[in-house]
Amino acid sequence: MATGEEKPVMVVGIDESEQSTYALEWTLDRFFTPYAPNFPFKLFIVHAKPNAVSAVGLAGPGAAEVLPYVDTDLKHIAARVIEMAKGICQSKSVNGAMFEVFEGDARSILCDVVDKHHASLLVVGSHGYGAIKRAVLGSVSDYCAHHAHCSVMIVKKPKIKH
Repeated sequence: MATGEEKPVMVVGIDESEQSTYALEWTLDRFFTPYAPNFPFKLFIVHAKPNAVSAVGLAGPGAAEVLPYVDTDLKHIAARVIEMAKGICQSKSVNGAMFEVFEGDARSILCDVVDKHHASLLVVGSHGYGAIKRAVLGSVSDYCAHHAHCSVMIVKKPKIKH
C-alpha cells in the first residue's frame, strides 16, 4: 500500500488433515489469488506440532524409550505440513506468506499467534467430528471461535452427495 499503512493480518491454522488443506486452498482462492500481487492481508500460516507426551498420552515404564521416536515422527509431519502449504501457496502464486511451527496444543497456540500478530482474522478448517469425538478431543474451531481476539472463519469441506 502506498500510504505506508500495515495490511491487516490473517492467520490460517493448518494440520495434516484434508479439511485443513481444503481450508487453506479455499482461503487463498477467495482472499489472495484474485488480488495478486496486491494481497489485502499479510498471511501467517501456522502449524501446531503436538508434543510427544500429549501425542502418546502415556507415562510410566516404557514411555521414555518411545518419546524420542514419536517426537521425530511429529517433526517429520510438521515439515510435511509446511511443505504442503508452501506448495499450495506457490501453485496459486501467493508469495510472501510467513510459515510458523509451534509446539503445543493447537487451541492455545492459534489464540496466542492471533494476539502476537494482532490478527484481524483467524481461519481454521472443520474436522466435522461427531458430538462424542468432539467432546473427547475438543474442537479447535469451537475453542478458537470463543477465545481468539479476532474474527474466526471456520471453513467446512462440503460433503459429497451420492
